[in-house]
Amino acid sequence: MSNAETPHISVMLPEVLAALSAAPGETIVDGTFGAGGYSRAILETGASVVAFDRDPSARRFAAPLEAGGRFRLIEDRFSAMADILGDGAVDGIALDLGVSSMQLDEADRGFSFMRDGPLDMRMGADGPTAADLVNTLEKEDLARILFVYGEERESRRVASFILRRREERPFSRTLDLAEVVERALGGRRGAKTHPATKSFQALRIAVNEELSELEAGLLAAERALKVGGRLAVVTFHSLEDRIVKAFLAERSGRTPAGSRHAPPREAGAPASFKLIHKGALEASEGEAAVNPRSRSAKLRAAVRTDAPVWSAAA
Repeated sequence: MSNAETPHISVMLPEVLAALSAAPGETIVDGTFGAGGYSRAILETGASVVAFDRDPSARRFAAPLEAGGRFRLIEDRFSAMADILGDGAVDGIALDLGVSSMQLDEADRGFSFMRDGPLDMRMGADGPTAADLVNTLEKEDLARILFVYGEERESRRVASFILRRREERPFSRTLDLAEVVERALGGRRGAKTHPATKSFQALRIAVNEELSELEAGLLAAERALKVGGRLAVVTFHSLEDRIVKAFLAERSGRTPAGSRHAPPREAGAPASFKLIHKGALEASEGEAAVNPRSRSAKLRAAVRTDAPVWSAAA
């Protein structure tokens, strides 16, 4: 595909491919298909790809990849991969988390505070919208979402402004909400990022249950990978990265206790993963200059050992 047909630039693609080490005859899961950047690159190695995406709009990027018989797209959450494909079924898994530039650029999806559109933010077609949350939640519940998922220090003030405005009329548009948040925070005041950035991130995470989906997805990856299978996860903010870091640290035997964001630790269980990198890799300066989205990206990767899957109970 040309760049015009592929609006999303895959972040840290060379590093992800190196971590996956895909080879002909192997089966790799692209758990966050999007516009198919990872899938296309993996197919070029000769491996087969099973992609997952709960966003129905991703289907339009799948057709060009299906001709060779080594690709299929499953319209579901990546946390379902083990249930659908089976335990020990795949040789590698790639996860590129968060919202894609493709989704941000489509105003009618409601992800962007820079483009006017319906206040939706759903990656799939089910569940409550962002408008549902801001129009119905109690102040404390809304403030908690903004603080925990957006790390917004002025969460209570923002929530107060939202509740005061919704008494006049409900929110239905993205720019309307963005303007209220901006007023709550006193304008941009020379800030590098828009005042609504954290609030929109928080609502998007809450609407799509992104953190619980990530936790469930890591558990599914542990089940789905063969012995020697590789897991590569690209995160874009600290909430995601802490979950992945804690999970892999626990599963590789590098930490004595769990995280409140991670699946519970099973004391004494043998390591089910071996880390590929000592810490997280970051995008190169060259990539960050070309693709601003990559500036906050971190890649963590690990290899599945022959140890049993950890149980869900502590």
